[in-house]
Amino acid sequence: MWTRENRGLYERKGLRYPSDLTDAEWALIEPLVPPAKRGGRPREVDLREVMSGVLYVLETGCQWRALPKDLPPKSTVHDYLMLWDWDGTLERVHHTLYLMTRDLEGRAASPSAGVIDSQSVKGAEKGGRASTRRAMTRARRSRARSAISSSTPSA
Repeated sequence: MWTRENRGLYERKGLRYPSDLTDAEWALIEPLVPPAKRGGRPREVDLREVMSGVLYVLETGCQWRALPKDLPPKSTVHDYLMLWDWDGTLERVHHTLYLMTRDLEGRAASPSAGVIDSQSVKGAEKGGRASTRRAMTRARRSRARSAISSSTPSA
């Protein structure tokens, strides 16, 4: 329930966008983001701004090309999002924040019960997430289709 005390904790005043990270939020995430690799050019992009760009797209649902100009370029934000997905950074951030949230609520780290509704069960029977991914990829041509059929008599 929203109370005056509780509402102040979640207020986003003073931020450029409601999706921007506060100093306290960035302090939680920053240690989980891998440092720049040794050697080569020093990193020029501010990772806090990159994370703000990712959160902006997630919160507003806008297209990448609609990312505001005061955030890093859309290609930079998208490339870091893909890198963090690939190297497990997003999973580490999620897991750490998940454990902290459960701890703040006074709950055990792992839930002891779960709820499954009938829609989830129906989706899982049809393949769930994996079938969605297959539907989004290009169809591949069968190798047998391009080869000479074995039913054709040879001379």
